[in-house]
Amino acid sequence: MQQKISLKLLPSEAANEAVIKALLAKTSAKKESSISGFHIIKQSVDARARTIWVNLTVNAFIDEPFHERETRVFNFKEVSKSQKKVVIIGAGPAGLFAALQLIEQGIQPVILERGKDVRARRRDLALLNKAGIIDPDSNYCFGEGGAGTYSDGKLYTRSNKRGDINRILNLFVKFGAEEKILYEAHPHIGTNKLPHIIIAMREKIRDCGGTFLFEKKVVDLIIENDRIQSVRTADGNSFEADAFILATGHSARDIFEMLQNKKILIEAKPFALGVRIEHPQTLIDNIQYHCPVRETALPPAAYSLVQQVNDRGVFSFCMCPGGIIAPAATAPGEIVVNGWSPSKRNNPYANSGIVVQVEMEDAIKEVKSSAVRVKSGRTLDPLIFLKFQKIVEQKCFEAGGGKFVAPAQRMADFSNGISSSSLPASSYLPGLNAVNLKEVLPDFIYGSLAKAFVQFGKKMPGYFTNEAVVVATESRTSSPVRIPRDAISLTHPQLANFYPCGEGAGYAGGIVSAAMDGERVALQLAKIWQ
Repeated sequence: MQQKISLKLLPSEAANEAVIKALLAKTSAKKESSISGFHIIKQSVDARARTIWVNLTVNAFIDEPFHERETRVFNFKEVSKSQKKVVIIGAGPAGLFAALQLIEQGIQPVILERGKDVRARRRDLALLNKAGIIDPDSNYCFGEGGAGTYSDGKLYTRSNKRGDINRILNLFVKFGAEEKILYEAHPHIGTNKLPHIIIAMREKIRDCGGTFLFEKKVVDLIIENDRIQSVRTADGNSFEADAFILATGHSARDIFEMLQNKKILIEAKPFALGVRIEHPQTLIDNIQYHCPVRETALPPAAYSLVQQVNDRGVFSFCMCPGGIIAPAATAPGEIVVNGWSPSKRNNPYANSGIVVQVEMEDAIKEVKSSAVRVKSGRTLDPLIFLKFQKIVEQKCFEAGGGKFVAPAQRMADFSNGISSSSLPASSYLPGLNAVNLKEVLPDFIYGSLAKAFVQFGKKMPGYFTNEAVVVATESRTSSPVRIPRDAISLTHPQLANFYPCGEGAGYAGGIVSAAMDGERVALQLAKIWQ
């Protein structure tokens, strides 16, 4: 028989298969020889008390042969002769998973990606990190796989109602991810492994008759009778289709500007902006695990923090244990920082975004635009948050001194308003420049962060320290624009065959939620064409 059993184990026990089998036998009142094997269903670490526990839920095979975990079956079809064709703009999670779902539904996808494939993209990232030279179409945000490919691959989501999370995780496993992402509380693939998975997805799309094109930056939509007839790319080519899915990600500013210029409705969307904090990983381990040295059986410690400061939310974002801070700008003259971790999370630093909620009045004040007014709850300038974003990023670039060197300050100095005379070692390869960030960041951002850091230090004693460095600016937390769509048909209110989706359209917040949103749009198209 098979039996679901929950266990509470020490980390060393959870890492030992023989110990787990012995405990399963004891719990089920059977001999150890009766336990032929087990599958882990759920796994999480409980570090709230002095003793660290690992909670496991397993499916134990008792008095019957053990067999491997059943894999989910996907029915990918040959679609080269499909009667319906969909152009997908963008090859991030939303675009890729929309394409895979379309293929299962017998519909041909045509993916147009502005950037390069993952291997060519890696060379551009090396040039950015080492020489401070950026390709606006091939960087940490743009290129095959989208922002997630080279910025961590965390698969966290709270979007249980948006789609089938397990389907997304099983698709990742099918294309090369480790099975542990199916049961870990906080699944993570790792930047070093994601490129191979993305390549496997691309090959499957092409093998099934889909089209996957690189360096095809969409610059115009050809519209007739309230429908898109075709899209035009920067190289002068045009692509016709029955429907068009926009899945460009949260940093495709030129797309937002193009839509506005064509009088296609878009809306300003509040977002969050702040900094990235980097601590020694050993310090975070010590705080979270209550011990001077982390057990080898435990993963590098993470944290999640939130604080209200003067009725404004300040919170941690995209925490990367054993990670690296990366330059995530998409154009010259701006500083944007993000974080990522390799699969082993074995770098000596822990970093996290700490960001502050930005509201309409904040953006209007910073942009100082007398032409911006609010009517019926909607700004007449839908790019107001984007403009605010640009202003802060450009100030940070100037403060850094060029070549994507980032302005930075020690944490305690930051909150105390003291200029740092030196900076600790950092994972940020372009380098750091000691700057008093009070002179760089908007007043409300700086003031909220300064107070929140002190409060975080009370929640996590040892966190508030000059051993930590504050690096500006973490500004691409989510899209500053929402592209509206009907709640049922998922189409844009002005264009009957235009489907905005994913992070860039304002309907997702990470790899899994973007993937689910892409699938949702694909399924809606299949439903219409049945």
